[in-house]
Amino acid sequence: MKKIKYILIVLSGVLTITSCDTGELELTNPNTLSPETFFKSESQVQSSVNASYAGLQTRGLYGRNFSFAMDLMAHDALGNPQLEGNKKPFQDFSFNGGNDIIQYYWEACYIGISRANFVLDNEAKINALPNSVLSQEKKNKYLGEAHFLRAYYYFLLVKRFGDLPIYKTGTIIGNARSPKTDVYALIEEDLVFASQNLLPRATEAAGRANKEAAYAYLGKVLLYEKKYDEALVAFNSVTGFSLEDKGSFYNNFMAETEHGKESIFEIEFDEKNGTGDQWGAVGDSQGTGFEESTLRGQEYGNLSWYNVYPSDDLLDSYEAGDERFGDTFYVPGSSYLKGTKVMLASNFTTSAGIRRAGWKKYQNYYIREDEATRSSINFKVMRYADVLLMKAECENQRAGGSQTAAIAFIKEVRDRAGLTTAIAPTKEAVFTAIIHERKVEFAGEQSRFDDIIRWGIANTELQGTGFTAGKSELWPIPNRETSSNPNIKPSDNNPGY
Repeated sequence: MKKIKYILIVLSGVLTITSCDTGELELTNPNTLSPETFFKSESQVQSSVNASYAGLQTRGLYGRNFSFAMDLMAHDALGNPQLEGNKKPFQDFSFNGGNDIIQYYWEACYIGISRANFVLDNEAKINALPNSVLSQEKKNKYLGEAHFLRAYYYFLLVKRFGDLPIYKTGTIIGNARSPKTDVYALIEEDLVFASQNLLPRATEAAGRANKEAAYAYLGKVLLYEKKYDEALVAFNSVTGFSLEDKGSFYNNFMAETEHGKESIFEIEFDEKNGTGDQWGAVGDSQGTGFEESTLRGQEYGNLSWYNVYPSDDLLDSYEAGDERFGDTFYVPGSSYLKGTKVMLASNFTTSAGIRRAGWKKYQNYYIREDEATRSSINFKVMRYADVLLMKAECENQRAGGSQTAAIAFIKEVRDRAGLTTAIAPTKEAVFTAIIHERKVEFAGEQSRFDDIIRWGIANTELQGTGFTAGKSELWPIPNRETSSNPNIKPSDNNPGY
């Protein structure tokens, strides 16, 4: 599957953008480009849009740190003794505004927003292009991508920080925080535009935002706001997808089976497309070098660095006979390297003792023995199983909803896992089933912490971990922002920081 590759272009020192390696792009002296002269061809419009995707690949987000922060806070994962010092605070919620992972997360998201805004600021220039150069359908879809990506970055931010500076245009600097309700309103507005203007998955290139992804995220955002009826309407527009077949759950986590029938939106990686900036400073948040690989395999691999391991609580959550267990974890006796080798108990040894399991999702051991520092496996950040379970939640929670319909959605997911235990048709039983299914279906996929926060059960689920209700739900605004933005003082930070 051809992946998006990014090439650096600079627009008059104002904005760093990238372009898709289609083999058709003309190379232009970057020192001569400016926003006034840039939007003259489809390749230039496309490259300006591609710039916003690049931030997702940075180490501040999916390239490295996002997995650690979210899995450790959820206690899906726990740290082995060698886990780096800047990551350990996410396990016991001792982080503060000086943590560089929080800083790079903030910066990567706002740089992505800035690049999306650059496209939207030039909407008139894009629409002024003759249809012979760029059809109106494509103009709309590129603008739709910019709206989708801006919404995606703001969604990442609002879940972690609550009230945020909002930038709809221009330079990203100096705004005060706006209420999170205003942030959610902008996200909804962007996703509505995207859903009406993006191309459907059937005709859009793999790796680019499509109409169904916009509807799926619109539904998810509305669900987070407890607008269950509206969310269900959005989810019902996500059509043309199905779960991977029974026995093929692991197709969701291999390089060879990316963009399968369950996949709605993925973060693209391909080590063949360049990894020269894998450890460079710009890779933390800027996305201006070649960031076409993820470190997830090396970092999580039990035959490699093994920085984190699955928690006992997570392992014990799986029912007997749940086929997802063997596709989510390696344990002693698991086969790997195309079935030619078997994991030994010694393969799970650390200085703290032998762990029960290691991670299998997003690991390359199925085809290679050594997890090099590069991995090409995409992150499936929205898949159809998520939509099914969110539809079940909407049906269960909305006034006049149907527990029978909710159970049917849950049953699709459980059938694929080989589970047949019935769920009682009561609101409480269905909600309990949804909590369980989301925990085991999306283990190690950075979903659990957001779920238990929005459900209001984190204080119970994370009891004894260092989680403090009224504080740990949010991250602190980074010190770099509170020291440089005159409208966000240290005293304006989130409670407890």
